[in-house]
Amino acid sequence: MNDAVLAGSRLANPAGCREAHWPLQNIELAGLAWPAKSPANTHPPVLMVHGWLDNAMTFARLAPELSEFTTVYGIDMAGHGHSSHRPPGYGYWLTDYVADLCELIDVHFSKGGEQPLDLVGHSLGGIVCALYAAAFPERVKRLVMIDSIGALSRPAKETIPQLRRALQKKRSGSAPPAVYPSIETAAKIREGGLSPLSPEAAATLVPRNMREHPDGSVWRTDARLRHPTALMMTEEQVHASLSVLTVPTLFVRAEGGLLADRKGIDARLKLIPDLTIADVPGGHHCHLDGDTVPVASAIKGFLFDA
Repeated sequence: MNDAVLAGSRLANPAGCREAHWPLQNIELAGLAWPAKSPANTHPPVLMVHGWLDNAMTFARLAPELSEFTTVYGIDMAGHGHSSHRPPGYGYWLTDYVADLCELIDVHFSKGGEQPLDLVGHSLGGIVCALYAAAFPERVKRLVMIDSIGALSRPAKETIPQLRRALQKKRSGSAPPAVYPSIETAAKIREGGLSPLSPEAAATLVPRNMREHPDGSVWRTDARLRHPTALMMTEEQVHASLSVLTVPTLFVRAEGGLLADRKGIDARLKLIPDLTIADVPGGHHCHLDGDTVPVASAIKGFLFDA
């Protein structure tokens, strides 16, 4: 792993986080590292994985709290933040994200597989972490999912219509990237997205997903991230993945989150053998936006007081 002092963030770097890079066989992942505040730390590191179209800065408020106990790493998933994009002709399959995480842990964090890690994932990141933990429970000490409880699913009868949409979009490609006069303009637009953010949260998250353009700024994130997924799990497959999730698991349920009123969530929760639920105030980005103390307290208690 290579790291350097973080530059270019809208935050004044109060947490002392550092830029990090992890070369993999076919891609390079980037992210942020928050060194443990105690030199006597013996707890395994915490790996944190963000949600769709976000980046490692989504953990800018949570990671410093956890670094009181151990070193914390926030990963930019492929196509996001400062990480590499998939090669031309490829897309962003859920299982490829799991494969990236698997290789990242094997190559850069496993220490021969002797020391399991703690995983914290938000939204899509929670889905990726849960699938990895289900497949490799010996590599995971504890799992935290923030407003996330298993993959999105589609009925089997929608398999071919979903495939058709994905292939048509792959053929037509993406529109030219929108150019914004400033990062502030892009952040203002992000405030009103699918999961709305406060101005402060948007200003924290958006800059890492932007790059300079002769006429202003454009999204650094890969436009293919918005393409439809060719194949999605059925609910039966999601249930199967959750039912074998044997590691101790914390589900942070946001009162105003995307899962608050979604049907079928209770059935999923009953499948996880060793599950703790923490109900917290806030929306989908409850770990970044508004009062984040309840989220931090729940996660610290789960990871470090057990």
